[in-house]
Amino acid sequence: MRTLLALVLVCTSSFVAAAPCDIYASGGTPCVAAHSTTRALFNAYSGVLYQVQRGSDNAVTSISALSAGGVANAATQDSFCASTTCVITTIFDQSGRGNHLTQAPPGGFNGPEANGFDNLASATGAPVTLNGQKAYGVFLFPGSGYRNNAASGTAKGDAAQGMYAVFDGTHFNGACCFDYGNAETSSRDTGNGHMEAIYFGSSTTWGTGSGSGPWIMADLENGLFSGSNVHLNSGDQSIAQRFVTAVVKGEPNQWAIRGADATSGSLSSFWNGARPSVSGYNPMSKEGAIILGIGGDNSNGAQGTFYEGVMTSGYPSDATENAVQADIVAAKYATTSLTSGPALTVGSSISLRATTACCTTRFIAHTGATVNTQIVTSSSNTTLKQQASWMVRTGLGNSACFSFESRDTPGSFIRHSSFQLLLNANDGSKLFSEDATFCPQAGLNGQGNSIRSWSFPTRYFRHFNNVLSVASNGGVHDFDATTSFNDDVSWVVSTGFA
Repeated sequence: MRTLLALVLVCTSSFVAAAPCDIYASGGTPCVAAHSTTRALFNAYSGVLYQVQRGSDNAVTSISALSAGGVANAATQDSFCASTTCVITTIFDQSGRGNHLTQAPPGGFNGPEANGFDNLASATGAPVTLNGQKAYGVFLFPGSGYRNNAASGTAKGDAAQGMYAVFDGTHFNGACCFDYGNAETSSRDTGNGHMEAIYFGSSTTWGTGSGSGPWIMADLENGLFSGSNVHLNSGDQSIAQRFVTAVVKGEPNQWAIRGADATSGSLSSFWNGARPSVSGYNPMSKEGAIILGIGGDNSNGAQGTFYEGVMTSGYPSDATENAVQADIVAAKYATTSLTSGPALTVGSSISLRATTACCTTRFIAHTGATVNTQIVTSSSNTTLKQQASWMVRTGLGNSACFSFESRDTPGSFIRHSSFQLLLNANDGSKLFSEDATFCPQAGLNGQGNSIRSWSFPTRYFRHFNNVLSVASNGGVHDFDATTSFNDDVSWVVSTGFA
């Protein structure tokens, strides 16, 4: 206990001095998997945190910590990914066991790609700072996910384990299942109790907590548990701070949920008690695979953002977890800008002109609900000029980005649906708000702005056969073609026609 207290005191002044896995080891429950794209989770770790691949030539590079126990070298990523797109291909395990996370393979639910694999996350979708130093989290959108079905040292059967993760408490949905933790090695549902993973979201299909969510729950397979049954556990509080620490741990006939604001305060216990009495959950039948952003059977409709997390051997004490929480707080996670390039002004009327050589007289406009490009000149009629003019609004789904309201159809906004850009009336839903939020950055071809979807950050406004979509730099759709991608997603912003 004295050692843990000393670690708490040290890490309140510097998160480098006592990293989470050092604290777990001192508590007798060592990390068997440690994943983070933002920082080292061992005091002595100075190795690779993750790998990115860029769209321009499919080259890859590794992003390491700036120093032992330090923050990721975001400058390396920014330089490598300049003027192109980048995705995260691998999140490396810092424990030395090789429990790396890579693109999730097909499972009971197939992935969205033609070969059934899940999509990879954007390398730039979740910028943050830690103690003022820039880093990037893992922004997972529906259809994306990571997995390791051959993990070493993770808990199996009814063996004890602990887990924590730091998430974005504002990025979630009610779909299944945004998880981090222990799952099936087959990527298929093999029965009750074959998983024990942290779930974060607002699903009400199985268990729920108090309020409207999101909640930290345990995905034990065929049920999200907030307590001893799959019904309401009023002690499991909604927790929606910008950065959230989520904890789930279990041992024979005992498990707990804990959580906190990852930037201040101490952990609260939302559940601490016996295993569910439903058949299959006591004893457990954990298989030991590791998942991120998906369910055990590759159910991949959920969304969320992951910054760091670990899995331990053994059942950590509350004191150990409290010391880890103090370390996380000392890391000082904070938000940073989601936009770059030529600035947009909320309340202004703008036009967006294509920069591809074929189409420099064409502007983003709409015909009814279809968003397209049309030739617009000073002599065009008033109707067309209004259709090609857009009011800049604060992002409906994230105030750090923007939404674009039709000049001629007030109350209607550009949004994506099935990757097409449409003009639809705002229905006030969470889904609409997120689909209608976009984050401009410096144009990928060096001109104007490229406009990235906030909720699918690998995808940008692109014109293809004069129709607008949100396109990725390579993929299964025709509009994802890599040819002329940088030109097709770069737009010159000018004052609106009307």
